[in-house]
Amino acid sequence: MTTITVIILTRDEALHIKRAIASVAGFASRIVVVDSGSADDTVAQARAAGAEVLEHPWRNYADQFNWALDQIAGCGGWVLRLDADEIVEPDLAGAIRAGLPDVAGLIVTRRITFQGQPVRFGGVGAVPSLRLFREGQGRCENRWMDEHIEVTGRVAALHGSICDDNRKGLDWWMAKHVGYANREVVDLMARASEGSGLSGRPAVVRWIKQHFYRKLPSGWRAGVYFVYRYVLRGGFLDRAEARHFHVLQGFWYRYLVDTKMAEVVRYMKETGAPRRRAIREVLGIDIGSDREARP
Repeated sequence: MTTITVIILTRDEALHIKRAIASVAGFASRIVVVDSGSADDTVAQARAAGAEVLEHPWRNYADQFNWALDQIAGCGGWVLRLDADEIVEPDLAGAIRAGLPDVAGLIVTRRITFQGQPVRFGGVGAVPSLRLFREGQGRCENRWMDEHIEVTGRVAALHGSICDDNRKGLDWWMAKHVGYANREVVDLMARASEGSGLSGRPAVVRWIKQHFYRKLPSGWRAGVYFVYRYVLRGGFLDRAEARHFHVLQGFWYRYLVDTKMAEVVRYMKETGAPRRRAIREVLGIDIGSDREARP
């Protein structure tokens, strides 16, 4: 029988954690929740639902996930990466129970909902995502944002989907994306690795961002991307809630990244501060040893 260890990172996810665990309970051999200081009853709910809970302070997603991998090292079998606000859909659960192929990693479909409605268009509603990999053959790439799993060995596709269905509300979503913007600026300014270990869609998207998008004028490129996504990729065909998502995530967020980048650069010019100190003072992120304040 295939051994599946599910890793879920949490902080204040009482609204979602039982649902996430329930979606994998039918096939998971072990469910490991790594919590970074929840103030709600996430930990109690996770344990009550049958998960093993570990606690570890947060720095960034990559560090936290790789720490979790180190805690389960040697367990063998497969690892499934799942966010607390995601669920494994029945089609993917069935495919996993039916048996997994002799490969190192498996790509599934990741779907998104926003305010309870599915995002279907714009090129972002259903995208391939490497979520299953053999223990010992995958690590999370060392980035502050847009991190992916890098796998040593052959990768194949598996029919089935994971659904991102966060129910926390718009204020929380926007605050979360302010944090995302800060971390993306860190990656841009620190010139983090562009993921040479990636393949498929993530590698293509990363290449386009590096060689085309980032060379467009700051500010204008957010508009260019939004037109591409909303008009050329049909985002306007979505329902109202999903159209809100395209505007917020496809324009507002991209523009916010550029604005925050400009703020850091301006601070460097006005104070003469080096890049590392400017990032710490403006964004509140120490790219050295100190931990990031997580929203």
